[in-house]
Amino acid sequence: MNNKIKTTCAIAFLVLSSFSASAATEQHGAFKTDSSEQVWNSEQNIWVTPEQFWQNFTTSKGGLTWPKSRDYPLYSKVNEHDTFLVELDSGVCLMEFFHGRWRRANDVQRWDDKFNSYGGCEKVFE
Repeated sequence: MNNKIKTTCAIAFLVLSSFSASAATEQHGAFKTDSSEQVWNSEQNIWVTPEQFWQNFTTSKGGLTWPKSRDYPLYSKVNEHDTFLVELDSGVCLMEFFHGRWRRANDVQRWDDKFNSYGGCEKVFE
């Protein structure tokens, strides 16, 4: 193998190794540090939008329990860990029923704190 090919292979290896290492160190549910709203999904090893992250989470649990709505489901009908997307003027927020009340899913699951200010999550309790 000539030196040019060896150098090209070495550079490609370093680039791929550095990409793999940075992806492997990301926490599941972590937002990118730049201004793009992308979240690391470690189950699929890809960056996704926050809504796609929520969809992947709920799909892994059997799907949203309640449809997206501006109105909360009837309290008498909900069960522990039920989920739904509440719609606000500022956007949507994934909610999870936990310990007798609706909470932001991030408050239960403990993903990146940036979820609490994403979409409608910041104003969901106003």
